[in-house]
Amino acid sequence: MQMNFTLDGNEVSFEIGHCTVAGWTGRDAKAIQHHIDELAAIGVKPPSTLPLYYRTSFGMLTQAPVIEVVGKGTSGEVEPLVIAKDGVLYLGLASDHTDRELEAHSVALSKQICAKPVADAIWKFDDVVDHLEKIELKSWIREGDGDEWVPYQEGTIALIRPLSDLIEGSGLKAAGANGKAAAMLCGTFGAKGGVRPARSFKMAMHDPVRDLSITHSYDIVELPEIA
Repeated sequence: MQMNFTLDGNEVSFEIGHCTVAGWTGRDAKAIQHHIDELAAIGVKPPSTLPLYYRTSFGMLTQAPVIEVVGKGTSGEVEPLVIAKDGVLYLGLASDHTDRELEAHSVALSKQICAKPVADAIWKFDDVVDHLEKIELKSWIREGDGDEWVPYQEGTIALIRPLSDLIEGSGLKAAGANGKAAAMLCGTFGAKGGVRPARSFKMAMHDPVRDLSITHSYDIVELPEIA
């Protein structure tokens, strides 16, 4: 699947043939337990090990401004996105949009069922590697009928396990060395007010050292759940 990105003011294209969603990647034990607890509150079983790497269809990645989901039980999560192609790494921004009701039955299936929105800009990993953990991630949601963006998540990459460890543990570089690129969503942190659905989701990644940002937003259209 071809995806186009802006990189240093130029357009680049990747043929992506592999996607992984890294889960339970929090670095702080209390923070990850909080995330486990908030998901347990909606019926999600705790992980068997930390972290976990869920293979997901690369066709679920999308840069569209709208995604369609079944029912009212889905929500987004802001995450760093790492792309590997022929030994070169890139950093981008994605949302691990997940079906929370299905997650209570199977986390792996819940990762597969929803599209994974991706911003249309990336950075060279080498350009940020020396200050990677200062990079900030935020998300906002629109709930109900209002137009106000409500703060939903906020943190830095320092709250997530070192991306170098996730890259090595997932085999991302090897997966991106076969002529096609490989992508990995790298995990998230807890939601303010708890995990919940919304009609719109907005996310941002800010590099305070270079004063550069990547943003993306999308609307969620709920399809009827027919029994």
